[in-house]
Amino acid sequence: MTISEATKPGSRSQLAERPLIWLGAVTAGVVVTDLFAPQILLGLIGRSLSMTAWQAGLISTLTLLGYALGLLLLVPLVDLVENRRLILRTLGCAILAALAMALAPTPSLLLLATFILGASCAAIQMMVPLVASMVPPDRRGQAIGEVMGGLMVGILLSRPAASLIADLWSWRAYYVVSAALMALLSGALGRYLPTLQPTAHASYGELLLSFPRLLREEPVLRVRAWTASLVMASFTAFWSAVALRLPDAPFGLDAKGIAAFALIGVAGAAATPIAGRWGDKGRARPMFLAAHLLIIGSLALCAWAGMLESRITALLVLSLGTILLDVGITTDQTLGRRAINLLRPEARGRLNGLFVALFFFGGGVGAAAASLAWSYGGWTLVCAVAASFGVLGLLTNLVSRTGTL
Repeated sequence: MTISEATKPGSRSQLAERPLIWLGAVTAGVVVTDLFAPQILLGLIGRSLSMTAWQAGLISTLTLLGYALGLLLLVPLVDLVENRRLILRTLGCAILAALAMALAPTPSLLLLATFILGASCAAIQMMVPLVASMVPPDRRGQAIGEVMGGLMVGILLSRPAASLIADLWSWRAYYVVSAALMALLSGALGRYLPTLQPTAHASYGELLLSFPRLLREEPVLRVRAWTASLVMASFTAFWSAVALRLPDAPFGLDAKGIAAFALIGVAGAAATPIAGRWGDKGRARPMFLAAHLLIIGSLALCAWAGMLESRITALLVLSLGTILLDVGITTDQTLGRRAINLLRPEARGRLNGLFVALFFFGGGVGAAAASLAWSYGGWTLVCAVAASFGVLGLLTNLVSRTGTL
């Protein structure tokens, strides 16, 4: 089945468009858990393999470093290699790496498998341009929003799911479960995923060397990656510090309560298809402005929640602020992805890889900023710093109309 068949009106493939989009969303949600689960498992892994604190810290670092390199070195292959085959082979590497982690007898082998697994998670960003290519431009935002919804659910469920599996069995069981789920997905993708032959005529080296030119020639990519980086900084700043704040008064949550609280953020993922649909209707600009206002207002609510005396009221206010924060963040990122996927079809892989790599960098800045803010001013300063990223995003969209159509 070719992409031309998938978009041909009245064809049998056209009827399968929505199930295929949902398959993309499930794939993104399942695979992304491997990026964030190590953050909750590294203590258990380190003790079972007698790792030093430095080695244990490398587990999360190498996962994310591998992912970053996968975005820049593997995702551009979308513009060069037939997409279905590329996605299946990348997922195959992820399955083998997850099994290697489950069976790793030594720290060095585990760290190598960790890096490969992180790089293979780039399959997520290979799915996005494929889905975008399948859907007409007037529905592209909604389709990307649905895939992003699956991605956000996976991010928010990754830590509690990994913690639950580790509590029931062991940390190794988590990676066995992950490999099994990815194997099931590979079977479904192998059967139902359409083929997409890229149109770019260049060598791999030429694709990589084109990154600076794409950034220079595409202002939409620059502006949308900038605001996506800012909102990702808000996201990581909040979620890096909230687990430190929740055990203290007025919240008083234990480890299980904190894991349950993380599930609240899943509600924000419901905003992604809505944001994409509004973008398709030409309302991207007001939605961008609303998204950044939501981020600022939600963090004010979260800061206020920490000052309340009533435990129930504080938890309700913090929960509301968390949901609104995730709605604002997913709205910006969904609309940003929609904007860049309306650019050059022949460069869609590189555009998506660059976009995610740049906002991934913003996430690292947010985590570092949260660490400093917590040390110097506690929860209130963390919320203020996270809100400041939203303010910068708001100012960007007030002075620029780039990528807001």
